[in-house]
Amino acid sequence: MRTIGLEEHFVTADLAAYGAGSASIAQPERWRAASERLLDLAEGRLAAMDAAGLDVQVLSLNSPGIQAEPDPATAVDRAAAVNDLLASVIAENPTRFAGFAALPLQDPKAAAKELERAVTQLGMRGALVNAHTQGRYLDDPSLRVVWEHAEGLDVPLYLHPANGVDVPHVIDGHPELIGPMWSWGTDTASHVLRLIFGGVFDDFPEAKLLLGHMGEGLPYVLWRLDSRWAFHNHHGVELARGNPSEYLRHNLYITTSGVCSAPPLLCALLALGPEHILFGTDYPFEDMPTATEFLRTAPVSETDRAKIAHQNAERLLRL
Repeated sequence: MRTIGLEEHFVTADLAAYGAGSASIAQPERWRAASERLLDLAEGRLAAMDAAGLDVQVLSLNSPGIQAEPDPATAVDRAAAVNDLLASVIAENPTRFAGFAALPLQDPKAAAKELERAVTQLGMRGALVNAHTQGRYLDDPSLRVVWEHAEGLDVPLYLHPANGVDVPHVIDGHPELIGPMWSWGTDTASHVLRLIFGGVFDDFPEAKLLLGHMGEGLPYVLWRLDSRWAFHNHHGVELARGNPSEYLRHNLYITTSGVCSAPPLLCALLALGPEHILFGTDYPFEDMPTATEFLRTAPVSETDRAKIAHQNAERLLRL
């Protein structure tokens, strides 16, 4: 069975410094090993894919990526350069690699143009955004031009976590909870809700959002979101589709990246449907053979397994 992974990270030597702050999150020896694998876009990565039975990686720039650059002009130049590099890597192994573009959201109009260039000229399958961009979230009105282009090109934006603007008071003093252990998931789920209540999917009803890590917990809370929306003061916000869950079921697609566990997968299948779940390994931060073995043995129908493994990616990304 063909297997396509959608959350497969890389970095270049020039851009690795953006992620230096994340080193404190991981155990030193694990960070060193992951950092080496991030830089490998050739033999070592392909050998690891072969050993795990992963046919295709959709590559994306590792967190925090271009979003960490404070200067807009530098962000524009670096995004174009890394997208050109990624396109050359894919051209060398076109049956094994595809890519998500990096976007310089510091300059929204330039980001929209880069998305169009990356998709129409470089063959990228969408773009990946690492959390906020210098404190600007994807519901910001200035970024509507990016959503307009994404919807028009019919490509998804993949929202991936990164370090937040600040540390929530509830985890102050507990650095072990900062990052992928906990705070990244809650930050990213909140970011998605900002898009819903900020009207992004009312303005662009066919926009597609990809989310990793089995949906950052959102499939688990659909009923609760609708129930509390009926109860709460709306503060002037109204949703064209009535309930928050309608947007999550329509606009959201999730990957299994970083969650190799049957109960959340079964919940996601019931909550979102099998057409909205795709495979990912979270390489190199999770073990690729563990992820592919989970996909092969998960207690789902063979029809749904094929959708998750490759059919949904082929349809959504036109692979």
